[in-house]
Amino acid sequence: MMGDNYAKIVQDNLNKLFENLPKDLARALPATQNGDAFLFEAFGETCEIRSDGIFLGEVRQTGVIGILISLYALNAKPETCLTAPLKAFKDLPNSMPYARAFVTRTQQILVHHVEDIEKSRGRIMEKLNGHKAPAGVEGDFSFVVFPLPKIALCYIFYEADDDFSASATCLFSNNALSFLSIDALADVGEYTSKKILHLVQEK
Repeated sequence: MMGDNYAKIVQDNLNKLFENLPKDLARALPATQNGDAFLFEAFGETCEIRSDGIFLGEVRQTGVIGILISLYALNAKPETCLTAPLKAFKDLPNSMPYARAFVTRTQQILVHHVEDIEKSRGRIMEKLNGHKAPAGVEGDFSFVVFPLPKIALCYIFYEADDDFSASATCLFSNNALSFLSIDALADVGEYTSKKILHLVQEK
Protein backbone atom coordinates (compact mmCIF):
# COMPACT_ATOMS: atom_id res chain seq x y z
CA MET A 1 0.00 0.00 0.00
CA MET A 2 2.83 2.39 0.88
CA GLY A 3 4.38 1.75 -2.55
CA ASP A 4 1.11 2.79 -4.21
CA ASN A 5 1.12 5.99 -2.18
CA TYR A 6 4.72 6.74 -3.21
CA ALA A 7 3.90 6.10 -6.87
CA LYS A 8 0.96 8.51 -6.62
CA ILE A 9 3.18 11.20 -5.07
CA VAL A 10 5.71 10.80 -7.90
CA GLN A 11 3.01 11.11 -10.56
CA ASP A 12 1.31 14.03 -8.80
CA ASN A 13 4.66 15.85 -8.72
CA LEU A 14 5.21 15.12 -12.41
CA ASN A 15 1.72 16.39 -13.26
CA LYS A 16 2.50 19.60 -11.40
CA LEU A 17 5.86 19.93 -13.21
CA PHE A 18 4.55 19.31 -16.73
CA GLU A 19 1.33 21.33 -16.36
CA ASN A 20 3.46 24.47 -16.24
CA LEU A 21 6.81 23.31 -17.59
CA PRO A 22 9.54 25.89 -16.93
CA LYS A 23 11.17 27.06 -20.15
CA ASP A 24 14.63 26.82 -18.64
CA LEU A 25 14.18 23.42 -16.92
CA ALA A 26 16.91 21.71 -18.98
CA ARG A 27 19.42 24.39 -17.98
CA ALA A 28 18.25 24.49 -14.37
CA LEU A 29 18.50 20.74 -13.71
CA PRO A 30 20.86 20.67 -15.77
CA ALA A 31 19.75 18.02 -18.28
CA THR A 32 19.63 17.15 -21.95
CA GLN A 33 16.13 17.68 -23.34
CA ASN A 34 14.71 15.23 -25.86
CA GLY A 35 11.15 16.26 -26.71
CA ASP A 36 9.34 16.33 -23.37
CA ALA A 37 11.96 14.08 -21.73
CA PHE A 38 14.89 15.32 -19.63
CA LEU A 39 18.01 13.19 -19.17
CA PHE A 40 20.75 13.56 -16.56
CA GLU A 41 22.72 11.48 -14.06
CA ALA A 42 21.12 10.71 -10.69
CA PHE A 43 22.19 8.26 -8.00
CA GLY A 44 24.76 6.72 -10.32
CA GLU A 45 22.36 5.98 -13.17
CA THR A 46 21.03 7.70 -16.27
CA CYS A 47 17.80 9.36 -15.19
CA GLU A 48 14.94 10.19 -17.53
CA ILE A 49 12.10 12.42 -16.40
CA ARG A 50 8.98 12.20 -18.56
CA SER A 51 5.41 13.28 -17.99
CA ASP A 52 4.44 9.63 -17.46
CA GLY A 53 7.24 8.62 -15.10
CA ILE A 54 10.80 8.82 -13.81
CA PHE A 55 13.26 6.13 -14.87
CA LEU A 56 16.75 5.19 -13.68
CA GLY A 57 18.16 3.10 -16.49
CA GLU A 58 15.10 1.16 -17.61
CA VAL A 59 13.53 0.96 -14.14
CA ARG A 60 10.52 3.12 -13.31
CA GLN A 61 11.00 4.85 -9.98
CA THR A 62 7.87 4.54 -7.83
CA GLY A 63 9.53 4.83 -4.40
CA VAL A 64 11.52 7.32 -2.37
CA ILE A 65 14.15 7.94 -5.09
CA GLY A 66 11.38 8.78 -7.56
CA ILE A 67 9.94 11.26 -5.07
CA LEU A 68 13.37 12.85 -4.47
CA ILE A 69 14.04 13.28 -8.19
CA SER A 70 10.56 14.72 -8.80
CA LEU A 71 11.04 17.21 -5.95
CA TYR A 72 14.48 18.14 -7.29
CA ALA A 73 12.90 18.85 -10.69
CA LEU A 74 10.06 20.87 -9.17
CA ASN A 75 12.56 22.97 -7.25
CA ALA A 76 15.09 23.37 -10.10
CA LYS A 77 16.63 26.80 -10.45
CA PRO A 78 19.56 28.35 -12.38
CA GLU A 79 21.64 28.71 -9.18
CA THR A 80 24.89 26.72 -9.30
CA CYS A 81 26.07 24.19 -6.72
CA LEU A 82 28.43 25.77 -4.20
CA THR A 83 30.52 22.99 -2.69
CA ALA A 84 32.44 25.06 -0.13
CA PRO A 85 32.33 25.56 2.70
CA LEU A 86 30.87 22.12 3.34
CA LYS A 87 28.11 21.81 5.95
CA ALA A 88 27.32 19.07 8.44
CA PHE A 89 23.71 17.93 8.34
CA LYS A 90 23.20 18.90 12.00
CA ASP A 91 24.26 22.47 11.16
CA LEU A 92 21.57 22.88 8.50
CA PRO A 93 18.45 24.82 9.58
CA ASN A 94 15.57 22.70 10.94
CA SER A 95 17.62 19.49 10.79
CA MET A 96 17.11 18.43 14.41
CA PRO A 97 14.03 16.20 13.87
CA TYR A 98 15.97 14.21 11.25
CA ALA A 99 19.47 14.30 12.74
CA ARG A 100 19.43 10.97 14.60
CA ALA A 101 18.01 9.08 11.60
CA PHE A 102 20.59 10.75 9.36
CA VAL A 103 23.47 9.55 11.53
CA THR A 104 22.07 6.01 11.61
CA ARG A 105 20.97 5.65 7.98
CA THR A 106 23.61 7.71 6.18
CA GLN A 107 26.78 7.42 8.28
CA GLN A 108 26.64 4.43 10.60
CA ILE A 109 25.56 1.99 7.88
CA LEU A 110 28.95 2.60 6.24
CA VAL A 111 31.16 2.10 9.31
CA HIS A 112 31.58 -1.67 8.99
CA HIS A 113 32.47 -1.32 5.31
CA VAL A 114 35.15 1.38 5.48
CA GLU A 115 37.94 -0.93 4.29
CA ASP A 116 35.92 -2.11 1.29
CA ILE A 117 34.82 1.44 0.47
CA GLU A 118 38.46 2.52 0.41
CA LYS A 119 39.25 -0.24 -2.10
CA SER A 120 36.26 0.76 -4.26
CA ARG A 121 36.48 4.54 -4.00
CA GLY A 122 37.68 5.02 -7.58
CA ARG A 123 34.65 3.16 -8.90
CA ILE A 124 32.33 4.98 -6.49
CA MET A 125 33.58 8.37 -7.68
CA GLU A 126 33.29 7.31 -11.32
CA LYS A 127 29.69 6.09 -10.97
CA LEU A 128 28.52 9.03 -8.87
CA ASN A 129 30.24 11.80 -10.87
CA GLY A 130 32.58 12.38 -7.97
CA HIS A 131 36.07 13.71 -7.37
CA LYS A 132 38.62 13.96 -4.60
CA ALA A 133 37.65 15.91 -1.51
CA PRO A 134 38.87 19.51 -1.33
CA ALA A 135 42.18 20.31 0.33
CA GLY A 136 41.97 20.55 4.09
CA VAL A 137 39.34 17.85 4.52
CA GLU A 138 40.48 15.50 7.27
CA GLY A 139 40.22 11.72 7.36
CA ASP A 140 42.18 8.67 6.26
CA PHE A 141 40.43 9.02 2.92
CA SER A 142 37.54 11.04 1.52
CA PHE A 143 35.70 11.90 -1.67
CA VAL A 144 32.88 14.03 -3.06
CA VAL A 145 29.98 12.51 -5.00
CA PHE A 146 26.95 13.97 -6.78
CA PRO A 147 23.77 11.94 -6.29
CA LEU A 148 21.95 14.78 -8.06
CA PRO A 149 23.59 17.27 -10.44
CA LYS A 150 23.53 20.23 -8.02
CA ILE A 151 23.80 18.42 -4.69
CA ALA A 152 27.25 17.26 -3.58
CA LEU A 153 28.01 15.01 -0.62
CA CYS A 154 31.48 14.76 0.88
CA TYR A 155 32.21 11.48 2.65
CA ILE A 156 35.07 11.40 5.16
CA PHE A 157 36.31 8.08 6.55
CA TYR A 158 38.62 7.00 9.33
CA GLU A 159 39.82 3.42 9.36
CA ALA A 160 39.87 1.45 12.61
CA ASP A 161 43.10 1.36 14.63
CA ASP A 162 44.19 0.26 18.09
CA ASP A 163 42.62 3.30 19.75
CA PHE A 164 39.54 4.15 17.68
CA SER A 165 36.87 2.31 15.75
CA ALA A 166 36.17 3.17 12.11
CA SER A 167 33.96 6.16 11.36
CA ALA A 168 32.12 7.76 8.46
CA THR A 169 30.96 11.36 8.14
CA CYS A 170 28.80 12.87 5.39
CA LEU A 171 28.83 16.62 4.69
CA PHE A 172 26.66 18.58 2.27
CA SER A 173 27.49 21.16 -0.35
CA ASN A 174 27.03 24.67 0.99
CA ASN A 175 23.76 25.53 -0.76
CA ALA A 176 22.15 22.07 -0.90
CA LEU A 177 19.02 23.51 0.74
CA SER A 178 18.51 25.68 -2.34
CA PHE A 179 17.54 22.56 -4.27
CA LEU A 180 15.73 20.30 -1.76
CA SER A 181 14.08 20.59 1.64
CA ILE A 182 15.83 19.35 4.78
CA ASP A 183 13.82 16.11 5.03
CA ALA A 184 14.53 15.34 1.38
CA LEU A 185 18.24 16.01 1.90
CA ALA A 186 18.23 13.48 4.74
CA ASP A 187 16.82 10.92 2.31
CA VAL A 188 19.40 11.86 -0.33
CA GLY A 189 22.13 11.05 2.19
CA GLU A 190 20.55 7.72 3.08
CA TYR A 191 20.06 6.58 -0.52
CA THR A 192 23.50 7.76 -1.59
CA SER A 193 25.06 5.69 1.18
CA LYS A 194 22.95 2.70 0.09
CA LYS A 195 24.21 3.21 -3.46
CA ILE A 196 27.82 3.29 -2.19
CA LEU A 197 27.26 -0.02 -0.40
CA HIS A 198 25.67 -1.47 -3.52
CA LEU A 199 28.71 -0.46 -5.58
CA VAL A 200 31.07 -1.95 -2.98
CA GLN A 201 29.20 -5.26 -2.98
CA GLU A 202 28.69 -5.41 -6.74
CA LYS A 203 31.17 -7.69 -8.46
